[in-house]
Amino acid sequence: MSQSLRIGVAGLGTVGAAVVRMIARRREALRASGLDITVTAVAARDRTRDRGLDLAGVEWFDDPVALARSGAVDAVVELMGGAEGAARETVAAALAAGKPVVTANKALLAKHGAALAGAAETAGVALAYEAAVAGGIPVIKSLREGLAGNAVSRVYGILNGTCNYILSRMEREGLTFEACLKDAQALGYAEADPTFDVEGFDTAHKLAILTSLAFGTQVDADGVSVEGISRVQPLDLRMADELGYRIKLLGVAQSTPAGIEQRVHPTMVPKSSAIAQVMGVTNAVTIDADAVGELTLIGPGAGGEATASAVFADIADVARGTVRPTFGVAAAGMAAPARAEMQRHEGGYYIRLTVHDRPGVAAGVAQRMAEREISLESILQRRVEGADSDPHGRSGRPVPLVLITYAATEGAIREALDAIAGDGLLAESPQLIRIERE
Repeated sequence: MSQSLRIGVAGLGTVGAAVVRMIARRREALRASGLDITVTAVAARDRTRDRGLDLAGVEWFDDPVALARSGAVDAVVELMGGAEGAARETVAAALAAGKPVVTANKALLAKHGAALAGAAETAGVALAYEAAVAGGIPVIKSLREGLAGNAVSRVYGILNGTCNYILSRMEREGLTFEACLKDAQALGYAEADPTFDVEGFDTAHKLAILTSLAFGTQVDADGVSVEGISRVQPLDLRMADELGYRIKLLGVAQSTPAGIEQRVHPTMVPKSSAIAQVMGVTNAVTIDADAVGELTLIGPGAGGEATASAVFADIADVARGTVRPTFGVAAAGMAAPARAEMQRHEGGYYIRLTVHDRPGVAAGVAQRMAEREISLESILQRRVEGADSDPHGRSGRPVPLVLITYAATEGAIREALDAIAGDGLLAESPQLIRIERE
């Protein structure tokens, strides 16, 4: 006997259209496995747009909330995006009507995940969201189900293809951030307003979801420390290469004695690491767990077909009647987040200072570091090509001075940099990139 499921799709953009096509393409194969899944209703703003879909016999709704309440659908797929407005109202209406929901909306889950999980639990239905993080990579199922017997200590990864594309181009071709961003926009990898991607907010939303799954805590997007990639310069990538690293925008969630550390920032990773090999728009997630050790998942993080694949997997689970706690534990059992403040983070740092090329500067910098018990692994100075210099090789012009530290706290590093600035040694603001060693 086939298990039938009537789907209502709210949002017919790139992903929504791909989901409708995939359900039609896979319908006969699904029937052979005992699942009969049909799209019976859709909601979108523009009825006249040609999406390349056969919607004959499919009911069209201008109001997605009305679709969610309609007797024509058994489950709702929300693909509109956004933390508020129509997306939130549609998901809430579906859950209130006792209908399972599949969504790819990381912003919605990052802001309202706990409340929606509670609503789904009360209704006894699934709230599924595999596509919300890392596109086609099955990281949600891996954390919630595949690694249920593991205690996770850290989860981190490349969660935004736009940023990874830009950094990859900057490294390979020596281009500036601005030039690579312009190309990414021309290719459709970046929005006209790229702030959400390049300043790390998209990654932060996804990280907050992974943190909740990994550690059983309430989703805490406000607790993520966020830095983007707009200040990364070609020199930083060249220095990283010389030192045996690559620069990636990482989202990192880690259990520490002080609490759960959530951070998004440009990061130097060893070239030998699996995550350092991930280039272009590809995503990757690494999970450190006690039983399996280190597990890295790599794949397409965006795109219509890849994201539709993740949405489809959730739809198939719903058709089978699968209902799991949204974030791996009952909503009432999700612990309040114990935040580890960024100032207490401890690790190695790459610091690029632009200093005045004159006697005693390097010694003054080293002294300020030593005063805060920061040990330097290496210190490198680069001359400005073409600059005139005195008989001792000093130009008097600003030059880059690069420091690599051993493990130190963020607070100590920041205090030392403030002291160095107070000494008048800096010609511009310092560049600080954390090092994530294996």
